Amino acid sequence: MFKKIFLGVLLFFSGTLYSQMVTPVEWGVEVEEVSSSEFNLIFNAKIEPHWHLYSQHSPEGGALPTVFTFSNAGTDYELVGETEESEAITDYDKVFEMNLTYFEDKARFVQRIRLLNQNVSTILAEIEYQACDDEQCIFDSTEVNFIISENHSATEEVASIKDGQESSISSDSDTSNTTPQRGLWSIFIIAFFSGFAALLTPCVFPMIPMTVSFFTKQSKTRAKGIKNAILYGISIIVIYVLLGSLITGIFGADSLNALSTNVWFNLLFFLLLLVFAASFLGAFEIMLPNSWANKVDRQADRGGLLGIVFMALALAIVSFSCTGPIVGTLLVEAASKGGIAPIIGMLGFSLALALPFMLFAMFPGWLNSLPKSGGWLNTVKVVLGFLELALAFKFLSNADLVLQLHLLEREVFIAIWIAIFGTLAFYLFGKLQLPHDSPVSHISVGRLGLGLLVLSFTIYMIPGLWGAPLNLISAFPPPQHYSESPYGVGYTQLGSGGVDVSGENLPEGAHLLAPHNIVAFTDYDKGLAYAKEVGKPVMLDFTGHACVNCRKMEQHVWVKPEVLSILKNEVVLISLYVDDKRALEADEVVDSKLRPGKKLKYIGQKWSELQTLRYQTNSQPFYVLMDHQEENLNTPVGYTPDVEAYHNWLQEGISQFK
Repeated sequence: MFKKIFLGVLLFFSGTLYSQMVTPVEWGVEVEEVSSSEFNLIFNAKIEPHWHLYSQHSPEGGALPTVFTFSNAGTDYELVGETEESEAITDYDKVFEMNLTYFEDKARFVQRIRLLNQNVSTILAEIEYQACDDEQCIFDSTEVNFIISENHSATEEVASIKDGQESSISSDSDTSNTTPQRGLWSIFIIAFFSGFAALLTPCVFPMIPMTVSFFTKQSKTRAKGIKNAILYGISIIVIYVLLGSLITGIFGADSLNALSTNVWFNLLFFLLLLVFAASFLGAFEIMLPNSWANKVDRQADRGGLLGIVFMALALAIVSFSCTGPIVGTLLVEAASKGGIAPIIGMLGFSLALALPFMLFAMFPGWLNSLPKSGGWLNTVKVVLGFLELALAFKFLSNADLVLQLHLLEREVFIAIWIAIFGTLAFYLFGKLQLPHDSPVSHISVGRLGLGLLVLSFTIYMIPGLWGAPLNLISAFPPPQHYSESPYGVGYTQLGSGGVDVSGENLPEGAHLLAPHNIVAFTDYDKGLAYAKEVGKPVMLDFTGHACVNCRKMEQHVWVKPEVLSILKNEVVLISLYVDDKRALEADEVVDSKLRPGKKLKYIGQKWSELQTLRYQTNSQPFYVLMDHQEENLNTPVGYTPDVEAYHNWLQEGISQFK
């Protein structure tokens, strides 16, 4: 009894919450004069706590990107370059379950224009954007008006209309960049552990006792040896950080992030990582010219601080065949994050590489505890080669997603990873031998343990071929909808309730909604007419193609037998996609009631305005049960992951209809 009361209270508050308008982003604008004919149009976004506003650059299957449309561009003025955006966070987004670029707290976008008509006084622009928190997403558009006065200075209002009323939002002069703390920390940690991995390669590991012995023997006192070793470690860090700075300087801190969705960038680094992987697996060695190492060695003989710096540079050059592929992979990954990520990546990598040299110089006795060099070092190198090979296909997948070629769909990607990690498991068990391996008469306990771990991971991925979500690696394969079987193999075309779900003889305007072939309409009028014909209540499903919580409801709540039975047999489902970018037919284009002077041009705008006007809410998912007179049967609800609560809500509405 108490549980039912609790669920009722939960549904009541859920309905109350979703009956209000959500306005997580407020926009302000300003105009900055560059010259007499060029101006920067600046968009300032204030973002509510816990909400994300997404970047202009979003991968397939991710959030809808922020889009800016400028009226009369090319006539009264021309756009100079692309719209630039402030530094953003690129990190794992738990709503979309993939790496995305987004803004928190505030964002700044700048578009430069050049006047073609000096009499232009105002410029109208439209912003279309998506914003999400942990439970809901909104898709919205806002018109902004830039006022260019005679002295070419202006700031002004944003026409942000909510609940049918117009409100102006003043521009915000504080446009400092959002610091991508989490994204940079993840890069630093990955780079740090990559530095330790590089330390265990045959090019670097044997140099630890050699280098430490040099400092302890050449220094007159132990304190002097420790000082020189510390300077040596700092020099290593400086060299690699300078490399990261060089990459950032060449490409530009703001432009690197845009590369993550660039087809040619992803294809280039797919090929580059294949080369790195082949090198680690023993096909060939990537080496810098020997003359470089010889010249640096001669400089290192000078001694003093300059000699120590050249010794560190010699380490970087001599070990390049092992560290180069790791450094290259890190720079590729960091470059896709944008900003100062390459610098942070090199800082983490070099810190891990330098620490052992400094610590062993301070405590030379520790050298006795180091394992001897041997074939195990090449094993580390080969394992890294397999990891490089697996990562390469992530970049190929990115290119395929952008082009929508469907050549590397989810099942194919997972099959490739199963083959790669399965082969790695066989290698670790000693069943395969590569060019630089020493003969293996037995395997160590550590190698056996690692082999079992890789084999377990390989077996874990196998159900992914049949639709398992594979949450451990969800950021790597293509999303589930980018698949031969979007909801898994094994679902049949069986229906119930007298409805033919074979795909033929469906009601006009209806289609089958996977995974369990629910008959659904995407047109309001046709769905309502069919509901009247069969005598069933209507369930409106305000949803979006890029609404992850909508998919979670469909895949985890709707599929439960008690809920699925109702959706198939007792209601007529009408799914209205508020982010549908298909154009309305000419006779359907009407004036917006929310934004005077603006016309509804897209299907999604039509359904978004219907939801806002009728239910005073703009978040998705949003579910309404109504009768044939379009009156609500109970209180509408939003995201309701509790299956029992959602089932009770359905039963309550249907009982009111009966």
